[in-house]
Amino acid sequence: MAKLYFYYASMNAGKSANLLQANFNYNERGMRTMLWTAELDNRSGKFDDAYAIESRIGLHASAHRFAPETDLYARVSAAHAAEPLSCVLIDEAQFLTVEQVWQCAHLADKANIPVLCYGLRTDFQGALFAGSAVLLGIADTLVELKGVCHCGRKASMNLRVDATGGAVSEGAQTEIGGNERYVALCRKHFSEALGH
Repeated sequence: MAKLYFYYASMNAGKSANLLQANFNYNERGMRTMLWTAELDNRSGKFDDAYAIESRIGLHASAHRFAPETDLYARVSAAHAAEPLSCVLIDEAQFLTVEQVWQCAHLADKANIPVLCYGLRTDFQGALFAGSAVLLGIADTLVELKGVCHCGRKASMNLRVDATGGAVSEGAQTEIGGNERYVALCRKHFSEALGH
C-alpha cells in the first residue's frame, strides 16, 4: 500500500536536495516519477524548466508547478494512466492547499502511488502553514530533516530578516526568499530575536 510522506524542516536543512536524491534513486532503477513545486516561488531560475527545483548544493530538476487551483489528483492520475508512475515528489509542500493535501492522500490511497512531500513546518512567526498542518495531521510517515542553528542546536524555526539583518515580526505569511530573507534558528534564539 502506498503512503503519504511529509519531510519537514527549517530553511536550509536540505529538503530539496533530499527530494532530488530520492528522485534520482527512483530514476536510476528505471522508475518513472513526477515532480511538483509551488508556482509562486519565482526566485532566480525557478521559471527555467530545468531548474524548477534547485538545491543550495547545485542539484536541480524540472518539475510541474502547482497553484492553489491545481487539481493534483486529476493531473497526476492522467499522467499515471498514460504511463505508470512509481512516485510523486512535491517540493514547497507548505504551499499546498488543504484540498490538495487530501488529493495527495487520495493518490496514495486510491491510485497506490507513493507521494513524498517536502516543506517547511512553520512560518516566520512560528505558525503552521495550512498545507503543513494537514500533512502533519494525515501523513502516514513524518520525517524531520535536521538543520543547524548558529549555536549548534537543531534549527526548527525560520526567522525573517530585513535588509540590515534585523528580525521581522509582522507581514504576510509568505514572502519568497532565501538566505537574504531568512535565517534558520533553534527555538531559543528565534524567541530571543523576536523579543518573546
